[in-house]
Amino acid sequence: MEFELLYWHWMVFGIALMLTEIFLGSFFIFWFGAAAMVVGLLLLPFPTISEAAQIIIWAFSSVSFAVGWFKILKPLSVDNTKAGMSREALLGEIGQVLMPPNGDKFGKVRFPAPLLGSDEWLIISQDNLSTGDRVSVVDLSGNSLIVTKA
Repeated sequence: MEFELLYWHWMVFGIALMLTEIFLGSFFIFWFGAAAMVVGLLLLPFPTISEAAQIIIWAFSSVSFAVGWFKILKPLSVDNTKAGMSREALLGEIGQVLMPPNGDKFGKVRFPAPLLGSDEWLIISQDNLSTGDRVSVVDLSGNSLIVTKA
């Protein structure tokens, strides 16, 4: 008895791989499953594709999907705002002084990307700052940041 890969074999294999992703959470195995689904769908209109060609199509599709995900799609979903993160998200961030602190008056700093929902923050500093200086966040005091010259 000779075994022949049919379209539904690839579909079941693809669904099984995609369901495996639920338990792994890496979003990597999913692409192998999607590639198996591509082969299964290709076999519907072209049932005479050889098994070697099926495996080559699956391998090529798997690599293409994985590379496409990690190099193109995943970087687009990176959130640079750090909104909703804890105060540790502020520590070490570098911003530019808009208005230096003067006596008991707070100064103001602007960051290139919003931090915890705002790109401008009130600052306190022991350093002698002037407008345009780059500062680094070292701590948080209430609703203002404690900064030092960067």
